[in-house]
Amino acid sequence: MIGLVVAALLFPAALSSTRPDQLISMTTDGQYHSTRPVVTIADGLTADYHDVSCPDLRGIVRTAVVEAVQGDITIAADLLRMFFHDCFPQGCDASILLLGTPWSEMRMPPNLSLDIRRKVAFLMEDIRAKVHEACGPTVSCADIMALATHDAVVASGGEPYHVPLGRLDSFEPAPLRFVEELPPPTFSIDQLIAAFRSRSLDEKDLVVLSGAHTIGKARCATFSDRFPNSDSDDFVRRLQDNCTTDVNRRQDLDVTTPEKFDNKYYINLKQGKGVLTSDVQLLLNKTTRGYVNDFADNEWWFWNQFGSSMSKMGMLQGPQGNVGRIRQQCY
Repeated sequence: MIGLVVAALLFPAALSSTRPDQLISMTTDGQYHSTRPVVTIADGLTADYHDVSCPDLRGIVRTAVVEAVQGDITIAADLLRMFFHDCFPQGCDASILLLGTPWSEMRMPPNLSLDIRRKVAFLMEDIRAKVHEACGPTVSCADIMALATHDAVVASGGEPYHVPLGRLDSFEPAPLRFVEELPPPTFSIDQLIAAFRSRSLDEKDLVVLSGAHTIGKARCATFSDRFPNSDSDDFVRRLQDNCTTDVNRRQDLDVTTPEKFDNKYYINLKQGKGVLTSDVQLLLNKTTRGYVNDFADNEWWFWNQFGSSMSKMGMLQGPQGNVGRIRQQCY
């Protein structure tokens, strides 16, 4: 209760409300984590949620994101990563943007490598200010982040997809035990599947959402666990050589078209050019390997399924349901 009061003082909101829970319960196998949060798929979110209250919303967000991506192409991958790290712990509630508290999610171990946090947070706040100036405080930071991520994908070469809206912003950051459920890049395929199932996401969602690695970079330290095998793998040896002088050096996750949202990530995987352990692991399971092959062979099918999985992930919510506020400051 104290945490809620402090959060309210730090991040005043114009609107605060609750909405009735209409949930499709997830299933779990009991093998992933003993303190797993109850993350479910929300009902009641709709693409036209703000059409009456803020008809210019999509145009405002799109203009700002396109301008940002044109000025810094890396912002597209940054937004995708931040959106995933926001949604996975307790649903898409913009809790990851709350930077001004000692218990901020960005200070927690799974997020310490997100050095792009302030760049994304500042962009979200800039867009929020423009949206609220045009429409009043009717749109949450969570909805703005979902739309901005979509527009970043499109601006980098991807296809448009359905974005459900109507989220509320979290009162406070997600608890550490929830954030620790984020799957690290060193996970095995069995661990990855279990982690995604704990969020009502299946093997196809795992492979599809991993396709976001078609843009962006990773620090050498995040895949250094592969280096002991470099003697038997020419590609890993080249990765290691590139990282010899600095473990914080960045490596393109898509070594073919790192700034274009396409299906080359999957083609690279089939050619033995996956960067992260979690990328390579997708080939070690019959089901996930089948999806890798499908997306490598058909870019349109990847785009189609990426939109479906992003919409599905965008509807995740925590055990409290869609409860929160519309913040007047995103961070």
